[in-house]
Amino acid sequence: MTVFPRQYRERDPGGRPRVAVVIPKYGLIGGGERFAAELTERLARKGKYEFHVFANRWSSRCEEIVFHKIPAIRFPRFLRPIGFAWFADRMAAEGKFDLVHSHERIYRADVFSLHSVPHAGWVRAVRRKRPSLFDLATVSVEKRMMESGARYFLPVSTLAMEAFAREYRIDPSRFRVMHPGVDAGMFSPADRSSCRLEVRARHGIGPSETIVLFVGMNFEVKGLDGIMASVARAREMPGGRNLLLLVVGKGDTRKYERIAHGMGIGDAVVFAGPQAQGVERYYLASDIFMMLSKFDTFGMAVLEAMAAGLPVVISGGVGAKDLVENGRNGFVVGDPGDTDSAAGRIGLLLDEDFRLRMGREALQTARENRWDKLAETVEGIYDEMLA
Repeated sequence: MTVFPRQYRERDPGGRPRVAVVIPKYGLIGGGERFAAELTERLARKGKYEFHVFANRWSSRCEEIVFHKIPAIRFPRFLRPIGFAWFADRMAAEGKFDLVHSHERIYRADVFSLHSVPHAGWVRAVRRKRPSLFDLATVSVEKRMMESGARYFLPVSTLAMEAFAREYRIDPSRFRVMHPGVDAGMFSPADRSSCRLEVRARHGIGPSETIVLFVGMNFEVKGLDGIMASVARAREMPGGRNLLLLVVGKGDTRKYERIAHGMGIGDAVVFAGPQAQGVERYYLASDIFMMLSKFDTFGMAVLEAMAAGLPVVISGGVGAKDLVENGRNGFVVGDPGDTDSAAGRIGLLLDEDFRLRMGREALQTARENRWDKLAETVEGIYDEMLA
């Protein structure tokens, strides 16, 4: 029999409502992990609710949160999603919480943040492989999640919401799109001049070159090959010879170096590797941001680029397209494989005045999507549910 700590079972002396937040990895690398941490810690510091986080692993300095370890089943792999859901369900029930907010597929919760799309659809459309036992187990947990009677589902984009609405018969009123936020202060344009000098000098990039920036940890899914092809075409346009692609992130660098050389732009592509610290300086050192993902539930790098004042060129497969207005703060290219259209958008942005004007609009969009604003909205949902 599992015995839980007294601090877990006993209520706060102040009688605050108790909220359980569930996620396998809290505050670690990953969009969903960052989302959960940014949101939960802002809510916890406001002091209105007592927060408990249930996770396998976590990284946090927030003293207002109580953390509880959910046991992790490593082998066999297909038991991981089932085991996590079972333990989370049991531990949350034991704690007698007023509200359970899950950022992962579990059996029951009051609120589910949807950071992905239906797993079966992902296997069919993106992986295009026969489902494994792990896939089948994940789908079974997800199905119970969607049929659990949760009050609200909070997809991070319209793209994610529509995917779940196609897969499951859910009352549309139970969906509320909640885009990730951004800490606009981290990307202050006041730092742009020093960042441009420092980052460009580090990688041997001249001050007059126009940098197209890519940030991502999966080169293939996020369409790096298409971005390279677009840059190669744009370099042939008037004023395009100073165009350069800066790649930040982890992937098969050698493979993409060969692709760049095959396109004749080997000298115009710089691989900076992953940047765990100081990635904001790369945004500020650049001029244009691109992400031509085949599929991306949101793409937090898009919003970060906008916070740095960069116009963005993204594909229709990126959920962050919800925030992009064509010709105002960026461009959405419907088909990630349409590199001619993407190159044409880069060509328009070679006009510095136009590019800077769009960058200012992008910055304004980012300021309207702060983490603090998201926290206020989610707190309103909690208040509504517990009224």
